[in-house]
Amino acid sequence: MWQDLMAAGALVLVLEGILPFLNPRRYRETMQAITQFNDQTLRGIGLLSMAAGVGLLYFVRTFT
Repeated sequence: MWQDLMAAGALVLVLEGILPFLNPRRYRETMQAITQFNDQTLRGIGLLSMAAGVGLLYFVRTFT
């Protein structure tokens, strides 16, 4: 269990680092644009992201 959690955390760090590594200028522009979103929009994006993650996790754990 703990190994899976640590592996998932490590994978998050790798994935989060890809875009700023490959295109830092575009990443910075995107982050600045996101600061202009209102709270409701950010919450909606967060909710969709969590739902996609839960759905993907369910799929992987069920069908593999």
